[in-house]
Amino acid sequence: MKKLMFVLGTLVLGALLTAFAVSGPGPFDDVVKALKQGDTNGLSRYLDNNVEINVTGKSDSYSKAQAEIILKDFFGKNSVKTFEIIHKGEASNGSSQFGVGNMVTTSGTKYRTTFRLKKKGNTFVLTELRFDNK
Repeated sequence: MKKLMFVLGTLVLGALLTAFAVSGPGPFDDVVKALKQGDTNGLSRYLDNNVEINVTGKSDSYSKAQAEIILKDFFGKNSVKTFEIIHKGEASNGSSQFGVGNMVTTSGTKYRTTFRLKKKGNTFVLTELRFDNK
């Protein structure tokens, strides 16, 4: 009986560890990684159908295709040197997440970067992205 319990326990533990390993870090961490690398394609995976983007005071709501163009242009002009998250949070009901970070470009320009992810179905989508001069 002890052997059976040990084998079952080992199988359950293995299944749980495998499930967590396969699921990966998640949308929040993926967005942070994309921002650290200035990776438009990484961000595009999470863009909602309409995205609010603010680049140094110029703000508008864009379609996903337009947002991709704006982000490519932004990162084409602003190569990321460093990006650090300074604050992250989540709505109490789990319906949204947000992050605030400091971005420094290779030219030395500093941006306070803010993003918001909203739960849509069983995943999160990027609904807002801000790059404000510091």
